[in-house]
Amino acid sequence: MPIYHSLGKIPHKRHTVFKNGKDRYYYEQLFGTVGFDGMSSLLYHVHRPTQVKKIGKAKDVTPKIAVEKNLRSLRLHGFKTAPAKDHLDARKAILVNSDCAIVLAAPQAKKVDYYYKNADCDEMIFVHKGSGTLRTFLGNIDFKYGDYLMIPRGMIYTMEFTDSDNRLFIVESHRPMYTPKRYRNWFGQLLEHSPFCERDIRRPKKLETYDQKGNFTIKVKKQNMLHELVYATHPFDVVGWDGYNYPYAFSIHDFEPITGRVHQPPPVHQTFETDAFVVCSFCPRLYDYHPQAIPAPYNHSNIDSDEVLYYVDGDFMSRNDIGPGHISLHPAGIPHGPHPGAMERSIGKKETDELAVMVDTFKPLQVTEEALKIDDGKYWNSWVE
Repeated sequence: MPIYHSLGKIPHKRHTVFKNGKDRYYYEQLFGTVGFDGMSSLLYHVHRPTQVKKIGKAKDVTPKIAVEKNLRSLRLHGFKTAPAKDHLDARKAILVNSDCAIVLAAPQAKKVDYYYKNADCDEMIFVHKGSGTLRTFLGNIDFKYGDYLMIPRGMIYTMEFTDSDNRLFIVESHRPMYTPKRYRNWFGQLLEHSPFCERDIRRPKKLETYDQKGNFTIKVKKQNMLHELVYATHPFDVVGWDGYNYPYAFSIHDFEPITGRVHQPPPVHQTFETDAFVVCSFCPRLYDYHPQAIPAPYNHSNIDSDEVLYYVDGDFMSRNDIGPGHISLHPAGIPHGPHPGAMERSIGKKETDELAVMVDTFKPLQVTEEALKIDDGKYWNSWVE
């Protein structure tokens, strides 16, 4: 998200001497993307951020694929995903391809005794249940129901929860995740027709700075291996930083739906994009206002993308027997549309209170063993009258 931000103390010029008093230097780090061509921030550490004391055993967290080549529509019961104490152990990948992984998690522990870094992927964490604080070495962000937490790859962070009842919908992306380019001008500012703007973006605040030596564990995910590194100094020792590369939060409740006289296609709900998939937010909105409008979506062919819809709350008018936490997969290659009776029921309706997150991928998704544990097994023929 290209908005300049700064926290803490920084020198007047980059790459120049910066001291705490007369004798102690701060250590500069470039936290950048796409080589030296993407968004970046400059960080200033109390200690060198490179002091690894120990490397522990690596754990293989590669998702186990059950269906590699899938053409079956699925309905998964997300709330049947088993909770786990640790917020990393709680993560269960359900749908994956070479560009992204779609993950469910129900963490119970309020906090853990380590820090985490995903060295491969940007992360989008949608908070379906729970609240707490995302603590990072670039500052903290409070989160609650309905928040998207956008965490760039390489970010050192931990999540602290208010209580034990938490449900997260996560997308790990090997591609950078941005706001849709059609909603930005050539400087990066969100335009007037965008369904949200910079005022809705919550940036980090309350920078935590620790001048501590000891043994600090950071779990680093790279190439589906979870490595455990012990550092000699606290990872949250940044005294200040500035730039464009940092975590932020955006609430789905701040998305302003775009409506029309007749039914609008899914791109009007787009919230984030990569060159490999898009994320859309379906929010409460007024229905189409043509006197003969059909508010329910028309049947459409998934030719180029797999469609995943995560149902959050409300009444989903295009589906029968769908509830919060359910996930539908409509794979590329076959058409899908409203369930029997849904189109007819929608005619004359004035508004909807549905809330959902959609992920459309341009490469087919593989179905994992974790997904089959929560699959109802019968969704694929639910359109037969």
